[in-house]
Amino acid sequence: MSFTEKGMQKIIDKFQNEDTWLTMGEGLIKIIAILIISNILIRIGKVMIHNIFKIRNRSPFRTVERREETLSRLLDSVLSYVVYFISFLMILSVLTIDVKALLAGAGIVGLAVGFGAQSLVKDILSGFFIIFEDQFAVGDHIRVGEFEGNVETIGLRTTKIKSWTGEVHILPNGSITQVTNFSINNSVAVVDVAIAYGEDVEKAEQVIGELLETLPDHYEDIIKTPELLGIQNMSSTEVILRIVAETLPMKQVYISRMIRKEIKLLLDQHGIEIPLPKLVAYSNSTEPKK
Repeated sequence: MSFTEKGMQKIIDKFQNEDTWLTMGEGLIKIIAILIISNILIRIGKVMIHNIFKIRNRSPFRTVERREETLSRLLDSVLSYVVYFISFLMILSVLTIDVKALLAGAGIVGLAVGFGAQSLVKDILSGFFIIFEDQFAVGDHIRVGEFEGNVETIGLRTTKIKSWTGEVHILPNGSITQVTNFSINNSVAVVDVAIAYGEDVEKAEQVIGELLETLPDHYEDIIKTPELLGIQNMSSTEVILRIVAETLPMKQVYISRMIRKEIKLLLDQHGIEIPLPKLVAYSNSTEPKK
């Protein structure tokens, strides 16, 4: 009998042994049980995390809602990674793989990689500080350098920003050194209204002021009654009045458009003209003498 035939015979004998099938069946059951228990633990952990944040929402010392949403998503991801990693090690143990030796080797490899992965460590540390210092959160409208848009996700390594035209910018957290957050405080809408130079300015200010008093009742994005500051500028054809309105974050553009629309209808209703372009023609020609 050749060496190959002996090897094949050993394999056949092994699979014909009842103990082999019992061991394989027991191992398979253990692996299935590990996966089921892992999924149950992840679901229970996520429910506990979200319930903790619900309790914090009812507490007088709760944090900002947008930060809590970001932290809950991050904790969900961390919980899943930790549970799946432990499950993976337990499955390796079931398969009779030496986990201790594997971890020791992984530690040496990780140490070697760590020296060459300083940027990765920087990104992770920056991600922690972004989240726990509440620099910005998921859903905020921010500007980082030349990129501006809504924050889609915040990870430990990268942040995704979606611009209003649909592009998604993926930025390493370590590269985020300066951030402009437009979603924390209320915004201000600035509207300049031009009326013809010959119109009654006091009448225009009066009717516009009466209109501004009614706007908070019609537009819930306006925090308080808009303010008419007065004459902002004058030229040979127009007088410019400036209006400012405090709005909810990122609602200033919409409110500016609505204020312009309301004022245009109001001026037409009261017969107050807006400045129109005028063309004056001069002639240097002289009639010939008779």
